[in-house]
Amino acid sequence: MGSCCSSELAETQLEKQKHQHANHQQHQPQRASFSLHHAAPLAAVGDAPAAFAEFSLAELKAATGGFSSDNIVSESGEKAPNLVYKGRLQNRTWIAVKKFTRMAWPDPKQFAEEAWGVGKLRHRRLANLIGYCCDGDERLLVAEYMPNDTLAKHLFHWENQTIEWAMRLRVAFYIAEALEYCSNEGRPLYHDLNAYRVLFDEDGDPCLSCFGLMKNSRDGKSYSTNLAYTPPEYLTNGRVTPESVIFSFGTVLLDLLSGKRIPPSHALDMIRGKNILLLMDSHLEGNFSTEEATALVDLASRCLQYEPRERPSTKDLVATLAPLQPKSEVPSHVMLGISKEEETPAPQHPLSPMGEACSRMDLTAIHQILVMTHYRDDEGTNELSFQEWTQQMKDMLDARKRGDYAFRDKDFKTAIDCYTQFIDVGTMVSPTVYARRSLCHLMCDQADAALRDGMQAQCVYPDWPTAFYMQAVALAKLNMHSDAADMLNEAAGLEEKRQRGGKGT
Repeated sequence: MGSCCSSELAETQLEKQKHQHANHQQHQPQRASFSLHHAAPLAAVGDAPAAFAEFSLAELKAATGGFSSDNIVSESGEKAPNLVYKGRLQNRTWIAVKKFTRMAWPDPKQFAEEAWGVGKLRHRRLANLIGYCCDGDERLLVAEYMPNDTLAKHLFHWENQTIEWAMRLRVAFYIAEALEYCSNEGRPLYHDLNAYRVLFDEDGDPCLSCFGLMKNSRDGKSYSTNLAYTPPEYLTNGRVTPESVIFSFGTVLLDLLSGKRIPPSHALDMIRGKNILLLMDSHLEGNFSTEEATALVDLASRCLQYEPRERPSTKDLVATLAPLQPKSEVPSHVMLGISKEEETPAPQHPLSPMGEACSRMDLTAIHQILVMTHYRDDEGTNELSFQEWTQQMKDMLDARKRGDYAFRDKDFKTAIDCYTQFIDVGTMVSPTVYARRSLCHLMCDQADAALRDGMQAQCVYPDWPTAFYMQAVALAKLNMHSDAADMLNEAAGLEEKRQRGGKGT
């Protein structure tokens, strides 16, 4: 059994799912992620594709297998000062968790404020920050997980094929777009921009890691790479400026051109000596446009100017790179040479009468089953002391009884009002009440509210098949049929598990 989550939870998941559906309709692959705990809506449904959440340490431990070394995805493995772990939430969403060293951010309020500032950013060219955790001395950031490695891996440590020229140009353009977006949103500083900060998502599209938008510690360094790659002004004053970010972008352009790490001073000497071909990656075997390469070299040279004021702006970067996009119709995963694997669907389970009713969205049959089931699944969800049996408690139970009578008589609007009175008191939590009110909302064509109640029922009773069934019907009503099918199958799997365990449904 679980305890009831905050009412903000359902709002957050509902916003996420509605955004996914809206983005699908618009054919814009905007990722969205969410937490199952402590979620707080960022904005209204039309304003943001995903919510930013505070996660519990227990939730992140569960997601990462207790921060298992097997789940470390940091480039330096366990030697990295701040480890990054791959994890998976209860809702099957993959995440990346950055775990800071102890006391890197001693003030939890300052850390939370910084995280919330970055968490407000949402862009398809970012691996977006979706949450954080402050628990004791622990400080963690939670981001969307990018499954297809880093630019450094594909450029410097590739096995089967190097990145083709057109893809390199796409990487430069997409990261420039990410930097311009951050700058326009008032977050122009990016710490230690390099090829390890460029990640590839499930479609093979390059994204800029959100982790670089926060320093590794409150007073820590902004650059961890070799000093040869550090902006000259940073060596003088130790401060990152928007112009410093442009310099670092120039070093990434050198990586894309050469396929290896070349100190900017050496690269500039080659450029001045007109030895552009010597700068180019030999593994490209000449398969690049000389005109495009010259334009990219020129842009890199401008980014690496010693005087910060002589470097281009992020707007200039985008304007220069936008025309240099051959093969714009070819998907990134094709150019990157990776197979785009669809997630293996969960095995199909036989459906119970409840599952059959939900699969065909037969609300009348669902109503009959809920009436017959009554409250037997609520056993154990509440442990009340004698002192809690007050007059208020009696009034609350009377409200539930009135709701039950209305529910039985199919007076669904009255049932909603009565069940709401019961829920608002908060002394008892009942998954059955949430499930019944969910069906009432469906009967009143209120699928959004029905989905929220189904999720609240899941919070109270995480392994209860009925909670998943109600969500499946609500998702289907919202025309989110793929999600509905997944939810229906998960409910059937839970039901089958209960039967194997000797429990009734």
